[in-house]
Amino acid sequence: QLQLVESGGGLVQPGGSLRLSCVASGFTLRYWYIGWFRQAPGKEREGVSCISMSDGSTDYADSVKGRFTISRDNAKNTVYLQMNSLKPEDTAAYYCAAGTALELDPWDYDHWGQGTQVTVSS
Repeated sequence: QLQLVESGGGLVQPGGSLRLSCVASGFTLRYWYIGWFRQAPGKEREGVSCISMSDGSTDYADSVKGRFTISRDNAKNTVYLQMNSLKPEDTAAYYCAAGTALELDPWDYDHWGQGTQVTVSS
């Protein structure tokens, strides 16, 4: 079974930090691109960041540049999203997905995790 599982979400105050993890099983992420996406109630799903598992190339949405960092650990078949300086507008369900290109368009991704909730509130 091909599976992606996110973890690390939770409740954090504005200005705080969280680190999300995405662990793959059933396939090797080395040959894929991994994206992080988020969706808030009533809003479209949007790309946050993505990474090439082969060469480490990354991309970020303008809204998170300088605050979020995506990274990979190929030995653990895992991708992380370090989120710093969190804002209330970052509140959303966060999903990781595996695709075939370094893109922030959800359409380009084939396999999705179940999501993990991030809530930024005082």
